[in-house]
Amino acid sequence: MCWSATADLVAGTGIAALGAACVALAARRPRDLPLAALPLLLGAHQIIESTVWHDDGGTGPATVAWAVIAMPLLALWVPAGVLCAAPPSARRRLLIPLAAGMATAAALAYSLATRTVSAEIRGHTVGYSLGLPQPELIVAGYLFATIGSLLLSGDRGLVLFGVLVACGAAVCLVLWRQEYISTWCAFAAVCSVALLLWVRRRRPPAPRPSGPGFRAA
Repeated sequence: MCWSATADLVAGTGIAALGAACVALAARRPRDLPLAALPLLLGAHQIIESTVWHDDGGTGPATVAWAVIAMPLLALWVPAGVLCAAPPSARRRLLIPLAAGMATAAALAYSLATRTVSAEIRGHTVGYSLGLPQPELIVAGYLFATIGSLLLSGDRGLVLFGVLVACGAAVCLVLWRQEYISTWCAFAAVCSVALLLWVRRRRPPAPRPSGPGFRAA
């Protein structure tokens, strides 16, 4: 994220708290839980990056943990979560971004296992470097798996979240090309507040009390 370790820590704590609220609200809809937990994951991700700031970048455990979440885990988590939560009519087409996410996650996991990921503090941003083979293809697969699955979800709330994340991707690419992955992950974390509204809208109504003094509808 931009600015400092403190900014990452404060933002990450707030987003993680929002994620905990999302999970609590989604408890009665198990299929929504993977996406409801996404802000919790993204908040933890920002907290980990605050440690990267404190370590002054480098190749340490915090850098590796940040990269594992940002790269293979999110590439698979988002399309799988969307597939779980989507209406039945959209699930067949969502198998395509899920397949893209699986292939992308496998390529990224292999790269992380065989190469060294490093972080560099660049003013008010953090740049990460892994030296990916065929980076354009991997980035295209990543964007299709994450943003594409949201846009194809058939759910208005998830489509809105996808549009916000897509706009953030475009802005971060223009403003922070070398620090794109860090700034975009931070932007997506902030946008995940939209998932709280999504979970609240989908929450099933509480059962009406029965007994003396109440009449069934």
